[in-house]
Amino acid sequence: MRAAVFGGGYVTVILLISILESQAVDLLRGTGTSQNPLSAPKVHCRCSSYPNVTLCTWPKPPHFPTTHYIATYSERHNQASTEECHLLPPGSSSSEQFWICQLPNLKLLTDYIINITAVHSGRSSSHLTNFMLEDIVKPDPPVDVRVSPTNNRKLLVEWAPPPTWTNMVIFPLKYQILYQWENKGTRRSVRLGPYENTKVELKGLPAGRPYLFQVCARELLGLGKCSDWSIPVKITIPRKRL
Repeated sequence: MRAAVFGGGYVTVILLISILESQAVDLLRGTGTSQNPLSAPKVHCRCSSYPNVTLCTWPKPPHFPTTHYIATYSERHNQASTEECHLLPPGSSSSEQFWICQLPNLKLLTDYIINITAVHSGRSSSHLTNFMLEDIVKPDPPVDVRVSPTNNRKLLVEWAPPPTWTNMVIFPLKYQILYQWENKGTRRSVRLGPYENTKVELKGLPAGRPYLFQVCARELLGLGKCSDWSIPVKITIPRKRL
């Protein structure tokens, strides 16, 4: 996904960059005053459950608390038909104040353009970007990660899929395991996988050493990115009794 932003000056600027090979389009527009510019929102879009749950988020501006937003999206090749985002304002109890734009019923393998315009006291600044749903897939992390020793110094690593991923039958996930340890003050790490199961037995890890285990999830065919790593689980493989 590519984006561009602009703010400041008593002018309105429109920039079009067309990259034919990737069919990417980046647009920007900004109006305001150089003395007190209104920053364009920094928008991040993610599909956390392919293909039904897509959200675009951006932080609430700290210096312009009364800023309101106009959020629209359209298919890139059918911009005459524009839809409005369903906007959710930041929650009053949230430590990270984010606006949320919900994008329901997006089509598969379709390029979209989204326009988020911030408006405050007669000034405006826009963030326009294009994306394809398949490029922004990123599940939430796996949950309930458990690591337990078995016989012969083996470790059983188990986890559950992210509960927000609702189409496990049609769009299953694959997983990677990350384990880390310290050796003479230097952190070492190993990545394993991908695995399609939700449990793996590992062997050959030296006993008596503490390890941190984490798991990430990705759509089985490799769409988008792997999730963030799960909450780390610490375990020390017991030494074999003499």
